[in-house]
Amino acid sequence: MSDQMSSQLTASKRILVLISGNGSNLQTLLDHCASGKIAGEVVGVISNRADAYGLVRAKEAGVATAILAQQQFASRAEYDVALQALMDDYQPDLVVLAGFMRILSADLVRHFAGRMINIHPSLLPKYQGLHTHQRAIEAGDSEHGASVHFVTEELDGGPVILQARVPIFEGDSADEVAARVQVQEHSIYPLVVQWFCEGRLKMQEGAALLDGAELRSEERRVGKECLGRCR
Repeated sequence: MSDQMSSQLTASKRILVLISGNGSNLQTLLDHCASGKIAGEVVGVISNRADAYGLVRAKEAGVATAILAQQQFASRAEYDVALQALMDDYQPDLVVLAGFMRILSADLVRHFAGRMINIHPSLLPKYQGLHTHQRAIEAGDSEHGASVHFVTEELDGGPVILQARVPIFEGDSADEVAARVQVQEHSIYPLVVQWFCEGRLKMQEGAALLDGAELRSEERRVGKECLGRCR
């Protein structure tokens, strides 16, 4: 490997995080970057809501923040043009959607293809969209979970990178299941970001590749412990 290629793989990656609310997944990323577990730096946090507590988390970590509210724009298309321009200002190597409650336009998604990831609270392709925990309970499922995936034009339909499972017990409420899922989110999301920053993870021809090989279903789904390649 040439010195130039080596430096590209080891250089700290610029991570941009988009949020709408509490920002608990943002906090785990900030903590992992600060401890050196992720070879990257959160260079900015953008929210579509001025009251998002994640903005407080970012400011306390010394990270630049920006607010871009829908109310400032006449249409979704105008909003996404402004959002893309704002995102480009941070020159991100990776865009992390961490509870960003907006459907992004196809043009914006294509602009960041292969360098934008999302975490969704279900075992995709099950329960795309909202209210996933309640839907899993009502369906009588015995397990639920979270999925990290590359973002494509299909809502919650990009190639899955990693999943974590949790049990659903009789009598569980949606809030109880959500809390169980969130614990796993805080484990798998930083891990996927770590893979990307190390140059191990890519999207190619509609598939998620780790170390040059497409992730198989048994490798994408984990319980409390990761499989060998997940380390």
